[in-house]
Order: sequence, then structure tokens, then C-alpha cells
Amino acid sequence: MNAATRGTDVRYATSPTEFVTLTPAELRERFLVTDLFAEGEVRYTLSHHDRLLIAGAVPAGGELTLHPPAEIRAEKLCDRRELGIVCLSGGGSVTTDGVKHEVGAEDIVYVGHGTEEVAVAGDAVFYIVSAPAHFAHPTTLIPRSAAQVVQVGSAERASERTLRKYVHEEGVRSCELALGITTLAPGSVWNTMPCHTHDRRTEIYLYFGLDPAERVVHLCGEPNRTRSIIVADRQAVISPPWSVHTGAGTAPYRFVWSTAGENLAYNDMDLVATEQLS
Repeated sequence: MNAATRGTDVRYATSPTEFVTLTPAELRERFLVTDLFAEGEVRYTLSHHDRLLIAGAVPAGGELTLHPPAEIRAEKLCDRRELGIVCLSGGGSVTTDGVKHEVGAEDIVYVGHGTEEVAVAGDAVFYIVSAPAHFAHPTTLIPRSAAQVVQVGSAERASERTLRKYVHEEGVRSCELALGITTLAPGSVWNTMPCHTHDRRTEIYLYFGLDPAERVVHLCGEPNRTRSIIVADRQAVISPPWSVHTGAGTAPYRFVWSTAGENLAYNDMDLVATEQLS
């Protein structure tokens, strides 16, 4: 079936000077995506920071075809774009130009530029990230077990976590998109700490696996002028290139991280010492 839509939620670029003047409500309106997932729908949010496009798709046992939102002015979603399709939970399939890829929780399908038709199906909840693309890298299923695993942080600092890299320079290649999933260890609450900025690419965190009654306190802004956003399960935070992006949860959680911009180097970041935060 064709996807029902609510119309694209468009988020315009914000400068650091404007950022500090925003009220708490305006801060959430600019950077927090709260209603991305609805049964039987594909819901898009477009950020003008590096033209990152995200979507939630919930086939609810059926099939949803991914059509391009009007704001990208394309006949097909991948005419000038690439996709990362993340199965957050459940099981289903991603079909690209007639080829079906069966997926389970935390499997990802990278969909290359120029793909004509893309559909998702099953009882899964799908999260989609899209960036501009100029070259046709091959569409690839990346099972959770095939992701590159990196252990980071420490229990002593309440930041022990497992980072899985799926779309990256040393794995499945892309034009602009980098994509992975981080899981916090029991007893740890901090993600991405010590934190950093990377002025050459925008990043989006999609928090998931969080109990409905729990929250993540997400810090954003310039290191010396931080603000906080309270985030619930399956909500996303858009992080401009000049902003830190880190958070602490009241209970265990995971998050999908995705970047797009000038380069794909994972270690291209400007570290911020914790004592510099204010």
C-alpha cells in the first residue's frame, strides 16, 4: 500500500547566536522530533542542516512504499539520495527494486543512490535516515552481527557502552551518510562523554529502548553555553555541526546515531573537556 503522510516537518538551520535566545518550547520545536512513528504511516522530518532527512515507518503487518516528500523535489526518494533503514524492533523486510531483505531488530539496510523503488513491510518499526548522494554505492543488508563493534567509556564514569558501526569508511560505504547504534551497559547513563563537536557534519540521535516512564536529559549548544532537552523513547534530537551532543538517562536506553556533511571520518571531531562545559 502507499504510505499515508502527515506532511513533512521542516526544521530550518539555526545559528549559535540565535540558539541561546530560544525559549524551552522553541528549543524543542527546533531540535526535538517527537512524533515520528505512527501505525500505517511514513512520517518525514527534514533538517536544513546538511539536508538530513529522517523518517519513521510502521507497516503494522502490511507494506509501506517510501515516496519522496515534496520538499526534496524528486520523482524517486533515491534520485539524489542514499538511505539507511534501521529495524528498531520486531521483524520484517526491506524491498529495493524487487529484492527483498529480511531484517530483525537492529539490522540495517543501506540503500544506494539511484534505487527506483523502496518498501518496508512486516511487524517491525523502521527508522530511516537519508542524506544527499552523488554516487551509486551498492544496496547492502547489514545484520547486527556484522557491524563493527567498539567498546568505549568506563563503568567508573557511568559511560560504558557498546558502539556498533554499520555504514562507515571501514564498513559499508556511502557518499555522506555514517550510521550506527550505541547500547549503554547496565549501570551506565552517559552517552558520548567526554563530548565533542564536529563542525563539518550534522548529527542526529534517535533514542530508543527506553521505558515509557523514563527520560534522557540531552545536552546541546556550544560547550560554554549548553542547554538541555528532555527526550522520551523513539524521539530524535537534531544536532547542528557547532553543537555538543551528549546525554544521561534515568534508565537503560540505546540510540541510533547518524551523520552527514563534508566527510565520513569517524574520528573527525573536536573533543570538549568536561570541565569546559557550562
